Amino acid sequence: MRATEEIESRDIEIRRGRKFDQVIEGARRIFLRDGFDGASVDEIAREAGVSKATLYAYFPDKRLLFTEICNSECRRQTEEAEAELDYTAPIEVILTFAASRIAGFLMSDFGRNMFRLIVAEGARFPEIARTFYENGPGLIHERLVHHMRQLAAKGQLRIEDFDLAADQFAQLCKAHIHEKLIFGMADAIKPEDVQKSVKGAVEMFLARYAA
Repeated sequence: MRATEEIESRDIEIRRGRKFDQVIEGARRIFLRDGFDGASVDEIAREAGVSKATLYAYFPDKRLLFTEICNSECRRQTEEAEAELDYTAPIEVILTFAASRIAGFLMSDFGRNMFRLIVAEGARFPEIARTFYENGPGLIHERLVHHMRQLAAKGQLRIEDFDLAADQFAQLCKAHIHEKLIFGMADAIKPEDVQKSVKGAVEMFLARYAA
């Protein structure tokens, strides 16, 4: 998986087998610990409990492996949130749930580490950054638009530009959190600060868009 061995990720089809999840989990731990450049084939294989040949059989390109880890985790968290969402709840409860999940992802070990890795590697490997956006922030945006349309159809929201409203809501959820994470001040963010951001996001959004 050295640079000279890497193939364009978009030209490779992922091969799945009985040790696929094992490889993904082992690589996930190493990438989060050592970063993209620091993650070696030997260390990933050792952590995953597979041979280098097995690792290469599944992922001949390190970028492909890194991207798959980002995508699978983002999809997993989105699916979990969708499964827990209660459409019969009051709109304040629905929006608070959504805001809490967005803020929670930012504050999670995975979210913080992946964000730093994407920022560090995005300039060199823009396809990784694009794919992460599509399966992370882009997917969140898509689901927010979907749910906001449903709430508007029920007469609970009055929105003309759903794309803008979804972006505004997502950004409000990051207030008081995002910049501190960028500058490595995660330890300064307390649970009550996260709750304050969530509460403020919902209140400001409803002040603008409540029917």
